[in-house]
Amino acid sequence: MDHGLDDIDAVYVNSRWNNQFKHMSTLPSYLQAEIDRSKSALQLYDEYKLNHRNEASKSDKTLVPYNPNGKESESLINKVFQGQQEQTVFRRYGKLLSQKPEWHAPWKLKRVINGHTGWVRCVAVEPVENEWFATGSDDSTIKIWDLASGKLKLTLQGHIMTVKDICISKRHPYMFSASSDKLIKCWDLEKNSAIREFHGTLSGVNSVDVHPTLDLIMSAGRDSVIRIWDIRTRLAVMTLVGHKGPINKVRCLPVDPQAVSASTDATVRLWDITAGKAMSVQTHHKRNVRDIAFNPSEFSFASACTDDIRSWSLPEGQLLTNYQSESLGVINTLACNPNGVLFAGSDNGQLSFFDYKTGHKYQTLETKEAPGSLESERGILASSFDRSGLRLITCESDKTIKIWKQIADASPDTHPSLPWNPSLISQRF
Repeated sequence: MDHGLDDIDAVYVNSRWNNQFKHMSTLPSYLQAEIDRSKSALQLYDEYKLNHRNEASKSDKTLVPYNPNGKESESLINKVFQGQQEQTVFRRYGKLLSQKPEWHAPWKLKRVINGHTGWVRCVAVEPVENEWFATGSDDSTIKIWDLASGKLKLTLQGHIMTVKDICISKRHPYMFSASSDKLIKCWDLEKNSAIREFHGTLSGVNSVDVHPTLDLIMSAGRDSVIRIWDIRTRLAVMTLVGHKGPINKVRCLPVDPQAVSASTDATVRLWDITAGKAMSVQTHHKRNVRDIAFNPSEFSFASACTDDIRSWSLPEGQLLTNYQSESLGVINTLACNPNGVLFAGSDNGQLSFFDYKTGHKYQTLETKEAPGSLESERGILASSFDRSGLRLITCESDKTIKIWKQIADASPDTHPSLPWNPSLISQRF
Protein backbone atom coordinates (compact mmCIF):
# COMPACT_ATOMS: atom_id res chain seq x y z
CA MET A 1 0.00 0.00 0.00
CA ASP A 2 1.56 3.27 -1.11
CA HIS A 3 -0.01 6.57 -0.07
CA GLY A 4 2.81 8.61 -1.53
CA LEU A 5 2.94 11.88 -3.39
CA ASP A 6 0.97 10.69 -6.46
CA ASP A 7 -1.96 9.50 -4.35
CA ILE A 8 -2.06 12.67 -2.28
CA ASP A 9 -1.82 14.78 -5.44
CA ALA A 10 -4.76 12.94 -6.99
CA VAL A 11 -6.98 13.27 -3.93
CA TYR A 12 -6.04 16.90 -3.42
CA VAL A 13 -6.74 17.89 -7.02
CA ASN A 14 -10.03 15.99 -7.08
CA SER A 15 -11.35 17.32 -3.79
CA ARG A 16 -9.94 20.84 -3.75
CA TRP A 17 -10.08 21.86 -7.43
CA ASN A 18 -12.08 19.52 -9.66
CA ASN A 19 -15.01 19.48 -7.24
CA GLN A 20 -14.96 23.24 -6.87
CA PHE A 21 -14.64 23.99 -10.60
CA LYS A 22 -16.29 20.96 -12.22
CA HIS A 23 -18.85 23.28 -13.82
CA MET A 24 -16.00 24.74 -15.93
CA SER A 25 -14.83 23.07 -19.14
CA THR A 26 -11.24 24.27 -18.64
CA LEU A 27 -9.43 25.70 -15.63
CA PRO A 28 -8.18 29.30 -15.82
CA SER A 29 -4.41 29.69 -15.98
CA TYR A 30 -4.12 31.05 -12.44
CA LEU A 31 -5.87 27.96 -11.05
CA GLN A 32 -3.59 25.61 -12.97
CA ALA A 33 -0.60 27.52 -11.59
CA GLU A 34 -2.03 27.08 -8.09
CA ILE A 35 -2.31 23.31 -8.60
CA ASP A 36 1.30 23.14 -9.74
CA ARG A 37 2.38 25.13 -6.70
CA SER A 38 0.41 22.80 -4.43
CA LYS A 39 2.30 19.81 -5.83
CA SER A 40 5.56 21.44 -4.74
CA ALA A 41 4.06 22.02 -1.30
CA LEU A 42 3.12 18.35 -1.00
CA GLN A 43 6.66 17.33 -1.91
CA LEU A 44 7.87 19.49 0.96
CA TYR A 45 5.35 17.80 3.21
CA ASP A 46 6.68 14.34 2.35
CA GLU A 47 10.14 15.59 3.28
CA TYR A 48 8.73 17.01 6.51
CA LYS A 49 7.27 13.61 7.46
CA LEU A 50 10.59 11.89 6.81
CA ASN A 51 12.63 14.41 8.79
CA HIS A 52 10.25 14.92 11.69
CA ARG A 53 8.40 11.59 11.95
CA ASN A 54 9.15 11.08 15.64
CA GLU A 55 8.06 14.55 16.74
CA ALA A 56 4.98 14.45 14.53
CA SER A 57 3.81 11.10 15.82
CA LYS A 58 4.04 12.36 19.41
CA SER A 59 2.28 15.68 18.81
CA ASP A 60 -0.47 14.52 16.45
CA LYS A 61 -1.90 10.99 16.26
CA THR A 62 -2.88 11.43 12.61
CA LEU A 63 0.74 11.91 11.48
CA VAL A 64 2.58 8.58 11.35
CA PRO A 65 6.20 7.63 10.56
CA TYR A 66 6.36 7.46 6.79
CA ASN A 67 8.14 4.39 5.41
CA PRO A 68 6.49 3.01 2.26
CA ASN A 69 8.42 -0.29 2.49
CA GLY A 70 7.73 -1.04 6.15
CA LYS A 71 4.83 -3.29 7.24
CA GLU A 72 4.44 -1.49 10.56
CA SER A 73 4.15 1.86 8.80
CA GLU A 74 1.64 0.36 6.35
CA SER A 75 -0.52 -0.85 9.23
CA LEU A 76 -0.52 2.58 10.84
CA ILE A 77 -1.39 4.26 7.56
CA ASN A 78 -4.30 1.85 7.10
CA LYS A 79 -5.70 3.00 10.43
CA VAL A 80 -5.19 6.67 9.67
CA PHE A 81 -6.87 6.45 6.28
CA GLN A 82 -10.08 4.89 7.59
CA GLY A 83 -12.96 7.06 6.39
CA GLN A 84 -13.10 9.97 3.98
CA GLN A 85 -13.14 12.56 6.77
CA GLU A 86 -9.80 11.40 8.21
CA GLN A 87 -8.27 11.43 4.73
CA THR A 88 -9.46 15.00 4.18
CA VAL A 89 -8.06 16.21 7.51
CA PHE A 90 -4.72 14.44 6.96
CA ARG A 91 -4.16 15.91 3.52
CA ARG A 92 -5.43 19.39 4.33
CA TYR A 93 -3.23 19.46 7.43
CA GLY A 94 -0.21 18.40 5.37
CA LYS A 95 -0.84 21.08 2.76
CA LEU A 96 -1.18 23.85 5.34
CA LEU A 97 1.84 22.69 7.28
CA SER A 98 4.11 22.70 4.25
CA GLN A 99 2.78 25.82 2.53
CA LYS A 100 4.23 29.00 3.92
CA PRO A 101 1.72 31.88 3.87
CA GLU A 102 2.03 34.38 1.08
CA TRP A 103 3.30 37.80 2.13
CA HIS A 104 0.72 40.60 1.90
CA ALA A 105 1.35 44.33 2.21
CA PRO A 106 0.04 45.74 5.52
CA TRP A 107 -2.94 48.08 5.70
CA LYS A 108 -3.25 51.59 7.10
CA LEU A 109 -6.02 54.13 7.59
CA LYS A 110 -6.52 56.48 4.66
CA ARG A 111 -9.73 58.40 5.34
CA VAL A 112 -12.46 58.90 7.96
CA ILE A 113 -15.92 59.80 6.66
CA ASN A 114 -18.62 61.41 8.80
CA GLY A 115 -22.25 62.00 7.96
CA HIS A 116 -24.49 59.40 9.59
CA THR A 117 -26.13 60.19 12.93
CA GLY A 118 -26.42 56.56 14.03
CA TRP A 119 -24.37 53.38 14.01
CA VAL A 120 -23.38 52.45 10.44
CA ARG A 121 -24.70 48.93 9.88
CA CYS A 122 -24.02 47.93 6.27
CA VAL A 123 -22.07 48.81 3.13
CA ALA A 124 -22.18 47.85 -0.56
CA VAL A 125 -19.81 48.90 -3.35
CA GLU A 126 -21.14 49.71 -6.82
CA PRO A 127 -20.25 46.56 -8.79
CA VAL A 128 -19.65 47.84 -12.33
CA GLU A 129 -17.62 51.06 -12.38
CA ASN A 130 -16.33 50.87 -8.79
CA GLU A 131 -16.92 54.61 -8.37
CA TRP A 132 -19.24 54.86 -5.37
CA PHE A 133 -20.54 52.93 -2.39
CA ALA A 134 -23.67 52.99 -0.23
CA THR A 135 -24.07 52.69 3.54
CA GLY A 136 -27.07 52.10 5.79
CA SER A 137 -27.43 53.23 9.36
CA ASP A 138 -29.44 53.23 12.56
CA ASP A 139 -30.56 56.73 11.52
CA SER A 140 -32.82 54.94 8.92
CA THR A 141 -31.09 56.57 5.94
CA ILE A 142 -28.99 55.27 3.06
CA LYS A 143 -26.11 57.45 1.95
CA ILE A 144 -24.22 57.30 -1.33
CA TRP A 145 -20.53 58.25 -1.19
CA ASP A 146 -17.88 58.89 -3.83
CA LEU A 147 -15.26 56.18 -3.39
CA ALA A 148 -12.28 58.25 -4.52
CA SER A 149 -12.96 61.43 -2.54
CA GLY A 150 -15.23 60.20 0.26
CA LYS A 151 -17.71 63.02 -0.42
CA LEU A 152 -21.45 62.55 0.10
CA LYS A 153 -23.33 62.31 -3.20
CA LEU A 154 -26.88 61.52 -2.08
CA THR A 155 -29.08 60.67 0.91
CA LEU A 156 -32.04 58.31 0.45
CA GLN A 157 -34.88 58.35 2.96
CA GLY A 158 -37.83 55.99 3.18
CA HIS A 159 -37.22 53.44 5.90
CA ILE A 160 -38.48 54.25 9.39
CA MET A 161 -36.07 51.97 11.30
CA THR A 162 -32.48 50.70 11.08
CA VAL A 163 -31.20 49.81 7.60
CA LYS A 164 -29.60 46.39 8.15
CA ASP A 165 -28.33 45.41 4.68
CA ILE A 166 -27.83 46.75 1.14
CA CYS A 167 -27.16 45.07 -2.19
CA ILE A 168 -26.66 46.57 -5.66
CA SER A 169 -27.61 44.77 -8.87
CA LYS A 170 -25.14 44.31 -11.73
CA ARG A 171 -27.93 43.73 -14.25
CA HIS A 172 -30.37 46.48 -13.31
CA PRO A 173 -30.05 50.11 -12.18
CA TYR A 174 -31.47 48.96 -8.85
CA MET A 175 -30.36 48.89 -5.24
CA PHE A 176 -32.19 46.88 -2.57
CA SER A 177 -32.28 47.60 1.16
CA ALA A 178 -33.47 45.56 4.15
CA SER A 179 -34.64 47.13 7.37
CA SER A 180 -35.90 46.40 10.85
CA ASP A 181 -39.22 47.94 9.74
CA LYS A 182 -40.04 44.57 8.02
CA LEU A 183 -39.64 46.05 4.54
CA ILE A 184 -37.37 45.43 1.58
CA LYS A 185 -37.18 48.44 -0.73
CA CYS A 186 -36.10 48.63 -4.35
CA TRP A 187 -34.37 51.91 -5.23
CA ASP A 188 -34.12 53.14 -8.82
CA LEU A 189 -30.61 54.59 -9.11
CA GLU A 190 -31.60 56.67 -12.15
CA LYS A 191 -34.55 58.30 -10.37
CA ASN A 192 -32.90 58.19 -6.89
CA SER A 193 -36.15 57.07 -5.30
CA ALA A 194 -37.87 53.91 -4.03
CA ILE A 195 -40.02 52.34 -6.75
CA ARG A 196 -41.04 49.02 -5.10
CA GLU A 197 -41.64 47.59 -1.67
CA PHE A 198 -41.70 43.91 -0.79
CA HIS A 199 -44.24 43.08 1.95
CA GLY A 200 -44.81 39.82 3.77
CA THR A 201 -42.03 39.29 6.29
CA LEU A 202 -43.22 38.73 9.85
CA SER A 203 -40.42 40.65 11.59
CA GLY A 204 -37.28 42.68 10.96
CA VAL A 205 -35.23 41.85 7.84
CA ASN A 206 -31.51 41.37 8.51
CA SER A 207 -30.19 40.59 5.05
CA VAL A 208 -31.00 40.94 1.35
CA ASP A 209 -29.16 39.91 -1.80
CA VAL A 210 -29.91 40.00 -5.52
CA HIS A 211 -29.44 36.90 -7.67
CA PRO A 212 -26.60 37.42 -10.21
CA THR A 213 -28.44 35.90 -13.20
CA LEU A 214 -32.16 35.71 -12.36
CA ASP A 215 -34.70 38.46 -11.64
CA LEU A 216 -34.91 37.38 -8.01
CA ILE A 217 -33.88 38.71 -4.63
CA MET A 218 -33.54 36.79 -1.37
CA SER A 219 -34.23 38.14 2.09
CA ALA A 220 -33.86 36.72 5.58
CA GLY A 221 -34.23 37.94 9.12
CA ARG A 222 -35.69 37.37 12.54
CA ASP A 223 -38.45 35.01 11.37
CA SER A 224 -35.80 32.32 10.56
CA VAL A 225 -36.82 31.74 6.93
CA ILE A 226 -35.42 32.82 3.56
CA ARG A 227 -37.89 34.37 1.14
CA ILE A 228 -37.26 34.47 -2.59
CA TRP A 229 -38.98 37.37 -4.34
CA ASP A 230 -39.73 38.11 -7.98
CA ILE A 231 -38.37 41.60 -8.63
CA ARG A 232 -41.04 42.51 -11.18
CA THR A 233 -44.19 41.20 -9.46
CA ARG A 234 -42.99 41.78 -5.87
CA LEU A 235 -44.38 38.35 -4.96
CA ALA A 236 -42.65 35.79 -2.73
CA VAL A 237 -42.18 32.82 -5.07
CA MET A 238 -40.54 30.47 -2.55
CA THR A 239 -39.82 30.17 1.17
CA LEU A 240 -36.81 28.19 2.40
CA VAL A 241 -37.36 26.70 5.86
CA GLY A 242 -34.78 24.96 8.03
CA HIS A 243 -32.99 27.38 10.32
CA LYS A 244 -34.00 27.30 13.97
CA GLY A 245 -33.00 30.87 14.82
CA PRO A 246 -32.87 34.33 13.26
CA ILE A 247 -30.82 34.49 10.06
CA ASN A 248 -28.01 37.04 10.02
CA LYS A 249 -26.92 36.79 6.38
CA VAL A 250 -28.05 35.34 3.07
CA ARG A 251 -25.98 35.52 -0.12
CA CYS A 252 -26.67 34.39 -3.69
CA LEU A 253 -24.56 32.55 -6.27
CA PRO A 254 -25.13 32.04 -10.01
CA VAL A 255 -24.59 28.25 -9.71
CA ASP A 256 -25.49 25.63 -7.11
CA PRO A 257 -25.69 26.19 -4.24
CA GLN A 258 -27.55 29.32 -5.31
CA ALA A 259 -28.03 30.53 -1.74
CA VAL A 260 -25.87 30.37 1.40
CA SER A 261 -27.19 31.49 4.78
CA ALA A 262 -25.78 31.98 8.28
CA SER A 263 -27.88 31.95 11.44
CA THR A 264 -27.88 32.38 15.17
CA ASP A 265 -28.55 28.63 15.42
CA ALA A 266 -24.78 28.15 14.81
CA THR A 267 -25.26 26.62 11.34
CA VAL A 268 -24.41 27.56 7.77
CA ARG A 269 -26.81 26.18 5.14
CA LEU A 270 -26.23 25.71 1.43
CA TRP A 271 -29.54 25.72 -0.45
CA ASP A 272 -30.86 24.04 -3.56
CA ILE A 273 -33.50 26.55 -4.62
CA THR A 274 -34.84 24.25 -7.33
CA ALA A 275 -35.74 21.60 -4.75
CA GLY A 276 -36.51 24.21 -2.10
CA LYS A 277 -34.38 22.59 0.60
CA ALA A 278 -30.89 22.64 2.08
CA MET A 279 -28.35 20.56 0.15
CA SER A 280 -25.79 20.83 2.97
CA VAL A 281 -25.79 21.96 6.61
CA GLN A 282 -22.50 22.93 8.28
CA THR A 283 -22.58 22.43 12.04
CA HIS A 284 -18.90 23.03 12.88
CA HIS A 285 -19.50 26.43 14.50
CA LYS A 286 -20.57 26.46 18.13
CA ARG A 287 -22.13 29.92 18.36
CA ASN A 288 -24.04 32.56 16.43
CA VAL A 289 -22.74 32.70 12.83
CA ARG A 290 -22.66 36.41 12.11
CA ASP A 291 -21.29 36.78 8.59
CA ILE A 292 -20.15 35.02 5.43
CA ALA A 293 -17.81 36.21 2.66
CA PHE A 294 -17.23 34.65 -0.75
CA ASN A 295 -13.75 34.40 -2.22
CA PRO A 296 -13.79 36.19 -5.61
CA SER A 297 -10.80 34.15 -6.85
CA GLU A 298 -12.04 30.61 -6.15
CA PHE A 299 -15.28 28.75 -5.53
CA SER A 300 -15.25 28.88 -1.73
CA PHE A 301 -16.36 31.09 1.16
CA ALA A 302 -15.54 31.94 4.77
CA SER A 303 -17.89 32.16 7.73
CA ALA A 304 -17.47 33.72 11.17
CA CYS A 305 -19.24 32.94 14.39
CA THR A 306 -18.67 34.81 17.64
CA ASP A 307 -15.03 33.74 18.01
CA ASP A 308 -14.28 31.36 15.14
CA ILE A 309 -13.54 31.74 11.41
CA ARG A 310 -13.62 28.86 8.92
CA SER A 311 -13.50 28.50 5.15
CA TRP A 312 -15.51 26.03 3.06
CA SER A 313 -15.35 24.63 -0.44
CA LEU A 314 -18.25 24.91 -2.84
CA PRO A 315 -20.50 23.34 -3.95
CA GLU A 316 -20.09 20.49 -1.41
CA GLY A 317 -19.39 22.64 1.65
CA GLN A 318 -16.31 20.74 2.84
CA LEU A 319 -14.27 22.40 5.58
CA LEU A 320 -11.03 23.84 4.18
CA THR A 321 -9.31 25.91 6.88
CA ASN A 322 -9.68 26.97 10.49
CA TYR A 323 -8.31 30.47 10.91
CA GLN A 324 -5.98 31.75 13.61
CA SER A 325 -8.83 33.59 15.29
CA GLU A 326 -7.83 33.50 18.95
CA SER A 327 -8.32 36.73 20.95
CA LEU A 328 -10.26 38.56 18.24
CA GLY A 329 -13.21 39.49 20.42
CA VAL A 330 -16.72 39.14 19.00
CA ILE A 331 -16.38 38.94 15.21
CA ASN A 332 -19.09 40.92 13.40
CA THR A 333 -17.98 41.04 9.79
CA LEU A 334 -15.85 39.39 7.11
CA ALA A 335 -14.62 40.55 3.71
CA CYS A 336 -12.40 38.85 1.13
CA ASN A 337 -10.50 40.38 -1.78
CA PRO A 338 -9.15 38.81 -5.02
CA ASN A 339 -5.58 38.91 -3.70
CA GLY A 340 -6.09 36.25 -1.03
CA VAL A 341 -6.70 38.58 1.93
CA LEU A 342 -9.48 37.85 4.41
CA PHE A 343 -10.51 40.66 6.75
CA ALA A 344 -12.33 40.24 10.06
CA GLY A 345 -13.77 43.14 12.06
CA SER A 346 -14.61 42.80 15.74
CA ASP A 347 -16.83 44.39 18.35
CA ASN A 348 -13.79 45.70 20.25
CA GLY A 349 -12.51 47.70 17.27
CA GLN A 350 -9.88 45.19 16.21
CA LEU A 351 -9.07 44.72 12.51
CA SER A 352 -7.50 41.35 11.65
CA PHE A 353 -6.03 40.43 8.27
CA PHE A 354 -5.47 36.80 7.24
CA ASP A 355 -3.87 34.89 4.40
CA TYR A 356 -7.00 33.20 3.02
CA LYS A 357 -5.42 29.89 2.05
CA THR A 358 -3.44 29.07 5.19
CA GLY A 359 -5.47 30.90 7.85
CA HIS A 360 -2.39 32.79 9.07
CA LYS A 361 -3.15 36.14 10.73
CA TYR A 362 -0.50 38.46 9.33
CA GLN A 363 -1.63 41.87 10.69
CA THR A 364 -3.70 43.30 13.53
CA LEU A 365 -4.83 46.91 13.88
CA GLU A 366 -7.12 48.80 16.23
CA THR A 367 -9.48 51.47 15.03
CA LYS A 368 -9.76 54.72 16.97
CA GLU A 369 -13.12 56.07 18.02
CA ALA A 370 -14.20 59.44 16.65
CA PRO A 371 -13.63 62.50 18.89
CA GLY A 372 -16.51 62.81 21.32
CA SER A 373 -17.36 59.11 21.19
CA LEU A 374 -16.98 56.62 24.00
CA GLU A 375 -14.22 54.02 23.85
CA SER A 376 -16.91 51.35 23.74
CA GLU A 377 -18.23 52.88 20.50
CA ARG A 378 -15.40 51.72 18.29
CA GLY A 379 -16.86 48.40 17.19
CA ILE A 380 -16.68 47.38 13.53
CA LEU A 381 -20.15 46.38 12.32
CA ALA A 382 -19.75 45.84 8.56
CA SER A 383 -17.06 45.85 5.91
CA SER A 384 -16.39 45.48 2.20
CA PHE A 385 -13.46 45.62 -0.19
CA ASP A 386 -13.91 47.63 -3.35
CA ARG A 387 -13.91 45.70 -6.63
CA SER A 388 -10.15 46.05 -7.08
CA GLY A 389 -9.47 44.71 -3.59
CA LEU A 390 -7.13 47.63 -2.91
CA ARG A 391 -9.43 49.60 -0.58
CA LEU A 392 -11.27 48.35 2.48
CA ILE A 393 -14.37 50.12 3.81
CA THR A 394 -15.40 49.62 7.44
CA CYS A 395 -18.65 50.74 9.09
CA GLU A 396 -18.35 51.48 12.77
CA SER A 397 -20.40 52.11 15.87
CA ASP A 398 -18.89 55.58 16.39
CA LYS A 399 -21.07 56.61 13.38
CA THR A 400 -18.07 56.87 11.05
CA ILE A 401 -16.99 55.13 7.87
CA LYS A 402 -13.29 54.42 7.45
CA ILE A 403 -11.34 53.62 4.29
CA TRP A 404 -8.12 51.61 4.58
CA LYS A 405 -5.40 51.05 1.96
CA GLN A 406 -2.31 48.90 1.72
CA ILE A 407 1.04 50.60 2.20
CA ALA A 408 2.24 51.17 -1.36
CA ASP A 409 6.01 50.89 -0.84
CA ALA A 410 5.90 48.01 1.65
CA SER A 411 8.08 44.93 1.20
CA PRO A 412 8.74 41.77 3.24
CA ASP A 413 11.93 43.40 4.55
CA THR A 414 10.44 46.74 5.60
CA HIS A 415 7.08 45.39 6.82
CA PRO A 416 7.36 41.74 7.90
CA SER A 417 4.14 39.95 8.77
CA LEU A 418 3.25 38.56 12.18
CA PRO A 419 5.25 35.36 12.84
CA TRP A 420 3.97 32.19 11.23
CA ASN A 421 3.94 29.19 13.55
CA PRO A 422 3.11 25.88 11.80
CA SER A 423 2.57 24.18 15.16
CA LEU A 424 -0.60 26.25 15.63
CA ILE A 425 -2.19 24.47 12.66
CA SER A 426 -2.64 21.21 14.53
CA GLN A 427 -4.44 23.06 17.31
CA ARG A 428 -7.04 24.33 14.83
CA PHE A 429 -8.05 20.90 13.49
